[in-house]
Amino acid sequence: MRISRQTVLAARTCAICERTLLVGERSVRYSPNGEDFVDVCPLCQDEALDHGWLKEGSPTTPVVADRRRKRLGPLGSLFESRKPPAERVVDEPILRRLSEPEKAMVEAAEIFNGSAFRRTVAGIAKSLGEPKVSVVPLSGVNAEVVISVVWDISWYQYRVTPESGQPVRLAERGHDPRELESMFTSWNAKLTAEGRIAPDISPL
Repeated sequence: MRISRQTVLAARTCAICERTLLVGERSVRYSPNGEDFVDVCPLCQDEALDHGWLKEGSPTTPVVADRRRKRLGPLGSLFESRKPPAERVVDEPILRRLSEPEKAMVEAAEIFNGSAFRRTVAGIAKSLGEPKVSVVPLSGVNAEVVISVVWDISWYQYRVTPESGQPVRLAERGHDPRELESMFTSWNAKLTAEGRIAPDISPL
């Protein structure tokens, strides 16, 4: 098939990491809701399965998402993943003493740490060193949290919406940290050696 300019412009992106797929790169289609299908790159296929997405052509039943499982009550345990629970950023006794904005920060960090974007920033950190990080809850009904990961020559900004079908998305990125609004440059978190976002919250 002849590759035209229009073909190149209509480039596909991975539904999880949002990376533009290379021409000729094979992707696998998954359904997040059992109806519509999206492209997933080879690196993110495990992440799609972890989210319970259904692979195109698969005869199996997709895994029930956490929020749906809670509504199912005792029957939800039948659909529970066998994977061990991820390490929490802050343990439960401390969470009860946190303010609402601090709880939102902790929850957003946990969601981000369970996403494919964690591997992205961890990989960049290996080349550029430790970044500056801010976690900022926004006011409003949707309880959205903005996570900014900033190096001297590059920055990435993610939006975390816990109740969304895609709870973490890459919102913006750039090269000059001065492009960021001042509200996102109060560095109140760090990136650990394992690539996890950890808010700077006192346990006391």
